[in-house]
Amino acid sequence: MTEEVAREALLSFVNSKCCYSSTVAGDLVIRELNQQTLCRYRLETFSESRISEWTFQPFTNHSVDGPQRGASPRLWDIKVQVPPMFQEDIRKFQVPHSSLVKECHKCHGRGRYKCSGCHGAGTVRCPSCCGAKRKAKQSRRCQLCAGSGRRRCSTCSGRGNKTCATCKGEKKLLHFIQLVIMWKNSLFEFVSEHRLNCPRELLAKAKGENLFKDENSVVYPIVDFPLRDISLASQRGIAEHSAALASRARVLQQRQTIELIPLTEVHYWYQGKTYVYYIYGTDHQVYAVDYPERYCCGCTIV
Repeated sequence: MTEEVAREALLSFVNSKCCYSSTVAGDLVIRELNQQTLCRYRLETFSESRISEWTFQPFTNHSVDGPQRGASPRLWDIKVQVPPMFQEDIRKFQVPHSSLVKECHKCHGRGRYKCSGCHGAGTVRCPSCCGAKRKAKQSRRCQLCAGSGRRRCSTCSGRGNKTCATCKGEKKLLHFIQLVIMWKNSLFEFVSEHRLNCPRELLAKAKGENLFKDENSVVYPIVDFPLRDISLASQRGIAEHSAALASRARVLQQRQTIELIPLTEVHYWYQGKTYVYYIYGTDHQVYAVDYPERYCCGCTIV
């Protein structure tokens, strides 16, 4: 990291902020560059879990795949297409030979039910005259209901009943066992200790230079890495994922990586005061907590 690169990184950062003055970045005097390279360990475990649940849908007189066609397969015997590794997804499937048809429990097989707004009458009391046909202390009839004291029910459009929302008017429901498959990517991250005051959450997301990569159906803890904390993090991450997933999911693939994250602390002088900012990641992201000459123009400064 040179002074020229450090200044360019700050200028790029300032130009992305509408409320930051670029004058500072051009006029500041860099006094000191403190550089450090961190190690970031990351473990990804791609797993698949399955659950089953009873559900239903309107029955539209199609063929029924019920128990008469054979026994339903066990959940893990059902073959499905697995998404690309480390890409999370949720899919639902109908379990073969689990279907049966029942009368709709909501409308009791009628396909419609009495409107709750008008109780089947199709009309409701006029809200203007309260059913009196005339407004209080007025001799002329109510204009809203034309003197009838009633108004068409807006809930059912005057029909007195509504199509059953459960069976969509089909009167019957198809009940079946639904298989829910969840593919999840569990993540464990560790960033080595550093002496500089840059937030750890920024370093966890920073772009780094790949130093080591191990991908397999099962990976094993890293041993004898020059930085002992990385070896310990590998052991801890693998143990945590194993304990968390062993009883409820199947591990399909694991991937562990070690990346080098460059970090530079820049001390600079501007108008008689000393300030500091940080440059992190291979793409030279900037963190400047006390940047001078910031202006509020209605946006939020982050």
